[in-house]
Amino acid sequence: MIHRRLALALLCACLANAACQRAPSPPGTDGAALPATPKPPNDTPAGQRIETDVLALADDAMEGRGTGTPGYDRAADHVAWRFAETGLEPAGDNGTWFQRVPLLSKTHDPATARMTLLRDGREIRLRPLEQFIAVTEGANTDADIEAPLVFVGHGIHAPELGHDDFAGLDLRGKVAVAFPDVPGHFPPAARAYHASQGTRTRALAGRGAVGWILLPTPDFAAMMPWDQVRAGFARPGFLLADGEGRALDVQPELRVGVMLNITAGDLLFDGSGHDLMDLYAAAKEGRVRSFDLPGTVRISARAKLGRAETRNVVGRLPGSDPALAGEHVVFTAHLDHLGTGEPVDGDRILNGALDNALGVAILLETARELQPEQARPRRSSLFIATAAEEHGLLGARWFVHSPTVPRGSLVANFNLDMPVLTAPSTDVVAVGAEHSTLQAVLEQAAADIGVVLTPDPYPEQAMFVRSDQFAFVRAGIPAVYLTGGVTGANRDQDPKRATAWFLRNCYHRPCDQADLPVHYGDAARLARLNARAGRIAGDAPERPRWRPGNFFGDTFGGAAGR
Repeated sequence: MIHRRLALALLCACLANAACQRAPSPPGTDGAALPATPKPPNDTPAGQRIETDVLALADDAMEGRGTGTPGYDRAADHVAWRFAETGLEPAGDNGTWFQRVPLLSKTHDPATARMTLLRDGREIRLRPLEQFIAVTEGANTDADIEAPLVFVGHGIHAPELGHDDFAGLDLRGKVAVAFPDVPGHFPPAARAYHASQGTRTRALAGRGAVGWILLPTPDFAAMMPWDQVRAGFARPGFLLADGEGRALDVQPELRVGVMLNITAGDLLFDGSGHDLMDLYAAAKEGRVRSFDLPGTVRISARAKLGRAETRNVVGRLPGSDPALAGEHVVFTAHLDHLGTGEPVDGDRILNGALDNALGVAILLETARELQPEQARPRRSSLFIATAAEEHGLLGARWFVHSPTVPRGSLVANFNLDMPVLTAPSTDVVAVGAEHSTLQAVLEQAAADIGVVLTPDPYPEQAMFVRSDQFAFVRAGIPAVYLTGGVTGANRDQDPKRATAWFLRNCYHRPCDQADLPVHYGDAARLARLNARAGRIAGDAPERPRWRPGNFFGDTFGGAAGR
């Protein structure tokens, strides 16, 4: 998941789509090692089916399901076979189960990058990998710039909140220096949107900046230590491409981007008349001000681009009502993971059992839940195992860009990503439900199956923009992200602590594998909730819609018909 993990989302989106590393722990948890937990019983047919699919998708034979690898293709074949077995019809390209996703692969060698500060006749050369990591932006393969520096606070333009870091600044031809956080007083929806580095880079490019430097605040650096930042560059990144191999959704005006080690921050502000610790404090309180920095910076970086591709797996359950069957409720879960990485105790395979073989297995069970003896939903249901989520939601973004059904027929999205079900719970978390009428849909579904529905417990982490549902949100389509609960079913096991332990110890590491103590009964319950909500949305006379005055509806709602 990029799922999305605020620090991870920023790094994934901006540092050439480098694969992200470890996530922060949920607030209020220490992430300390938990005692060994025996594997819980799995005695229901639905739970057993889900476990069978997790074992298959997280098997070493899938080689971590890395984007563009044979292991990923084997996993996609497994999902297509299960779609067919479940009774779906193929809904990919040309009547197949697969939708081709064209990509550009992008590889950097950060050790060869150069960064020099020029001030008062002096040259201060920073050490690559120790003090900075520089990448080319977008599809640029070569970046050599020398430009003035300007500090832009958080780099956020939010006039609706009375906040504009760019007021009075001229960014043309300059390199913008920004803190990667969001002002603490921003409400959750605006916080989630402005936490996206894509939002930030579009704002910078639109004002003529040629590069950016992210300088971590102490809070950010605590969430994302420097050694984890460096480790993210061992794998290639990917960009979406069109049929001619041209990169999509990039800002060509931006040439280069830099992640700076917090230990090098004082070098940028030396001679500026501003104390960096004072700026950190001001930023935390939402009162930081922007200003020009003395001198210039010289940055060079190189990248190699290559043509690549992957594929989404797409199945369709036709609706039962001829008047509504042309509309689609979309269910998603990302199939990809990270392939292989640095060995841990001799194991290099990043199996991704919870992230996100479990989500895909629940997606498969959702499809089965929707078509037993009951009538099918009036609207059609679309099931997509998406590709390249770990590299920037690329499979979901491509599907929304070039859907295999009419784009205007997409009425809602229910997304599943990394449900950490290693401690039993009494609830399910519905991230983003409050933004649209999907909240009422899910509340009814939860009441029908007897589960508690919990709103996003960590709104400050901006989870709503950090998984595949955000690709649909950007297209104006109401969406929600479903994941595991946070309220324990017994006194001995706390889902929050279990999640913290997983994030600190196994997230994006070899130990995210199928021997984790997954509570498959909770997984089956999540599939039932997903299916029930999809049925309610599929049978409703009206499409789901954004709530009046909602931030995401106002920002993206007009895109639904485009």
